[in-house]
Formats: sequence, structure tokens, C-alpha cells
Amino acid sequence: MNAPVFKTDAYIIEVEQNVLGALMFDGDARDTMAILADRHFVYPFHQHLYRAIKSAREQYGTGNPVVVAKLIPDIEKTWLKKNSGEDVMQYLARLLGTATAGASASVENAKKIIDQWARLNLANEAGRVYAAANDPQADVRLIAHEAASAIDDIMSDVRAGASRKTRVSIGSAAGRAFEAASEARHTGTGLTGITWGLSDLNRLTGGIQRKDLTLVGARPSMGKTTFALSVAMKAAAAGSSIGFVSLEMDADKLACRAISDALYDWRKRVPYTSIIRGTMTDEEFDMVAEEQARMNALPILIDDQAGQTVTDIRTRAERLVEETQAHGNRLAVLFIDHLGLIRASSRYSGNRVNEIAEITSSLKGMARDLDIGVVLLSQLNRAVESRENKRPQLSDLRDSGAIEQDADTIAFIYRDAYYLERGEGGTPEEQFERADRLEACRNVMEFSVAKQRNGGLETVNLFADMAFSAVRNGARS
Repeated sequence: MNAPVFKTDAYIIEVEQNVLGALMFDGDARDTMAILADRHFVYPFHQHLYRAIKSAREQYGTGNPVVVAKLIPDIEKTWLKKNSGEDVMQYLARLLGTATAGASASVENAKKIIDQWARLNLANEAGRVYAAANDPQADVRLIAHEAASAIDDIMSDVRAGASRKTRVSIGSAAGRAFEAASEARHTGTGLTGITWGLSDLNRLTGGIQRKDLTLVGARPSMGKTTFALSVAMKAAAAGSSIGFVSLEMDADKLACRAISDALYDWRKRVPYTSIIRGTMTDEEFDMVAEEQARMNALPILIDDQAGQTVTDIRTRAERLVEETQAHGNRLAVLFIDHLGLIRASSRYSGNRVNEIAEITSSLKGMARDLDIGVVLLSQLNRAVESRENKRPQLSDLRDSGAIEQDADTIAFIYRDAYYLERGEGGTPEEQFERADRLEACRNVMEFSVAKQRNGGLETVNLFADMAFSAVRNGARS
């Protein structure tokens, strides 16, 4: 039993014909062809025609229909004659005669072709889901998983074809850069992006930059989430609209950590575990209640849906941009915790290197397209533990090739105290030395920039009190 899947009047063949006709002019259509694939054409002959046009342009530098016709297989010419009543030259001449050079071959019209293809495939997928859902023997989880994977694949093509202004004169770009530099010079902060809420990091990086993918990596329990949440709260307190995608921890527990962090500089501190468990004194309870009320004014939204794909994340980010822009404070930064928990599409099925490459490339594209900063947390591989010096290196990133390529900035978090707290054995002298070292570094969180596309490499020591989820500048009294 199948539901109706695609109304024929929803497909407009002229959309494809106009673009193909325009591509046979000798104008520059590289931008259009960069986002179109032959599979995007619904009419079967158009797939072969598009391949022939691409080949003619690549091999001979022309889209001349005479050249194009010679590159179309004879079997496809026969199919066209049988189904349309026209031979190939008649058909190409008609397309060429009705198309408008330039306008019809625009990226915007190419996007219409992709949208039309996507609607067809979405409708067909809906029909498949409808049929499967009506089978009482079918596994509903498998149905949902296969549907989500298919939609991810479709949306990957739609994302690639999404239109945004990508051309700007060098003068305009220089003007924008000068304005940012002038503002940073005027304030004396060196801040050209969104604040980290930590002057040490603002000085080192110029802030969280819009359009940039910033990756922060660490081993488990080093404080990735603590760092990201503390920074997100500070940026929100400074007025920036913040999104936080938490694929590991639920929003309520994040909020308890955030309250503990916010109370840290008050006269009395409350560990986040006490807030989670409700083991607070009356005074602490009143302080938490006050801080909770203040948080209603902070422009930060948490999305704790587990198992999201990169397409899910982008779709939700686009919605968040629209919502925040409508309220007058457009999304500035999206934090994602963490890379290892982003569900891969079915495109590379088990090839983790390619899956990671697809994810990081998509997140970098999202940052640029939506004009937001993306801060992506990542868990480092176990090779770190086998070294005497456990400070992270670029090679410790899981499947690191694509990450190194796509990320504009890569930083690592390291706390020596984590290992010292777990140290055992040794002579009494060694135990005393370990205790002294622990006391000296108990609240030290190293933030090391290992890659920065537009800046230097440096390590700064931050102050971190893990029991209170608090991260501050390094100099503390």
C-alpha cells in the first residue's frame, strides 16, 4: 500500500530546459555548474545532456550544441526521439532558442532545479515510509533511521546549493576589516569577534570570529564542557545571542553547572553537585533561586536533543538565527558538545575518516553561510595516555586530517591536576612532591592554541575550579 508520492504538476520541466539552454551559450557559468550534478535533473534525458554540456565546456571550452550533441550517447538520442518526437538537434535548438543567456543559467535558477529534485526525492521517501509504517512486522526504529539517513543525503545536496552572496570587492572587504580593527583599537581590547569572556583568550585570538570553525579538544574529564559552558555564559552576559547544542548532557544539569559558575564570585559558593542533588543550606537555596531568576534575561538557548546529524544541527541553527533575528539579537555563536556524538549520514557508512570530513566541512560551511561563530568540542584519542607528557598535539585528534583542514582555530585544554589527583604509589618523597605539584596546579587549566589561521600559537594558563564549573582568567588572588 503506497500513498501518492509526487504530483506531476509539481515538476516544471521548463526550469531544467531554461538552465540547460542557457548553459549552451558561451558565457561563464562556472558558479552554476559548481553546485549542479546530473542527478539533480528529473527528466532522464536532461541528465545525459548536462553531462555532455559539462564535457564540452571542460574539453573544448564551449557549450555549442553541435559539439554537445556529439557527446550524447546514441541510445539516449533514440530515447529522446521516441519520447518527445524530436531528434537531438531539434531539441537542443528549441532549448537554445527559448533560454535567456546569463539569467537562466544563474545560481538561483540552478537552486530551483535542486529544490525540485529534492521535493521529488522527499515525496518518494515519504511514500516508502508510508508503506513501511503500514507493515506491522516492520521495525519502527529501522524505518525512522533509514528515513533520517535518506533525508540527510537529500538535504546535503540542498545545503550545497543554498544561495548566499559570495562575491565582494576587495575594497568592500577591506572596509569591513578596517572597521573591525578600528573598533578593536578604540576599545583597547583587541577584540574583533565575540568575546570569550576571558581577556587572556580575547588577547590571544581576538575573540570568537564569525564565519570561523573553532575546535576545542581534550581528553575526557579535562573540562571541555565546563570551559564551553562558562565561556558561553560570559558571552551571553555581554549581550551576544548564544546557542548551545549539548549532545551528551541534558539542559537541566547544564543549568545547574551554569548557576554554580555564576555564583562563584559571590560571597558564598555552591558546588553544582549540591544544586543537582538539592543538598543546599537555606542560604545557598536562596542564592540559587536569585541566580536562576537572573538567568531568564540571558540570551542563551540550549538544545539537548541527542543523536543529531549535522543536517539536524544546521536546520535548528537556521531556525535559531531566524528567531533571534526577529527578536533583535541575532545568533552570534553556536557551541556544539561534542563532535564524536554527531550522528553521521549514511553516505560513507562506517568510513569514519570520511564521516568526520563530511561533518567538519558541513559545520565550517554552516558558520560561513549563517555568519556565526561555531565552537566545536572534540574528544581526543587514547594515544595521549600512552605518553609521559600527556599534553595534547594535533595528531591526537580523532581522524584528524579533515579537522585540521576545516577548522580555522584548534585549541587544546589540559589540566595536569587531573593526572596528579589519580597518581598512586612511589616513595614518600615522591608522594610529597606529587602533593606539592598538585597544590600548585590544582586550579590551572592550560589553553593551548595549536592552529590559528589568522594568529599566532601560544599557551595561556586559565583558572578553573571544576567543582563549581568555573573558568576565569589566569591571574587570581
